[in-house]
Amino acid sequence: MSTTKDGIVNYERRGSGAPLVLIHGVGANLSSWDGVCAALEDQFDVLRLDLRGHGASARVDGSLTVDDFAGDVLKIMDEEGIVQAHVVGFSLGGLIVQRLASRWPERFDRIVILSAVAGRTSEERARVLARLGAIRKDGIDAIVGPAMDRWFTKEFAEQHPELIENRIAELKAVHIPSYLEAYRVFGETELIDDLHLIPNDTLVMTGEFDPNSNVRMAKAIRERIPNSELRILSDLKHSVLVEAPELIAGHVKEFLSRQSGKDVAAHG
Repeated sequence: MSTTKDGIVNYERRGSGAPLVLIHGVGANLSSWDGVCAALEDQFDVLRLDLRGHGASARVDGSLTVDDFAGDVLKIMDEEGIVQAHVVGFSLGGLIVQRLASRWPERFDRIVILSAVAGRTSEERARVLARLGAIRKDGIDAIVGPAMDRWFTKEFAEQHPELIENRIAELKAVHIPSYLEAYRVFGETELIDDLHLIPNDTLVMTGEFDPNSNVRMAKAIRERIPNSELRILSDLKHSVLVEAPELIAGHVKEFLSRQSGKDVAAHG
């Protein structure tokens, strides 16, 4: 296992097989994929990175865009000599995947969009901006309790109190300007009209009870990407990487490993 820094983005690469890039969400870091990676690294060459402003990457206090994050991913792929890869994005990472696949589809094989958004209603945007304003005014404490309710099911939170406490501590320890920049990107970026440009085979997944990246938005993404399919994950909210890593890894492994129609035709 090796960790490398280029001055902006911290990343880690390990495993063997087809290249696979994993992109996390707001306030997380590359360790958020630990459980999923444990089930994937025997079959895939996994590259996971801290987004700019997250984890061990450079802090930011400026006007980031989804294109900045997408450019960071492409830069690390180039530095690692990865010409083409599968890619999985969670939450904000799913938004970044949509940008990558709509503009540079040749760099990616199959893509997975997990617990993500592409377009929001005006009411949903207003709620995101209200949460952002609360953080700016009162600090991260303003959203910690409600965030836990949105991210985790009640049953999971009751069964794993130490994990919830650790997650709250991580949120309170984040570099607030960087967190706010990423949260703003997540709340404001509109990609719904670009999704028809994605030619890649695509898997869209979301938790059945996820209020952040809800079923309506998952269906909208599925309807606009031509070669896509939708899976709704029963009894889960937003933090599926933590609540159900083996389930997520199973879906990802099955989707990325199955023969495509072109493969079947070529070998038929």
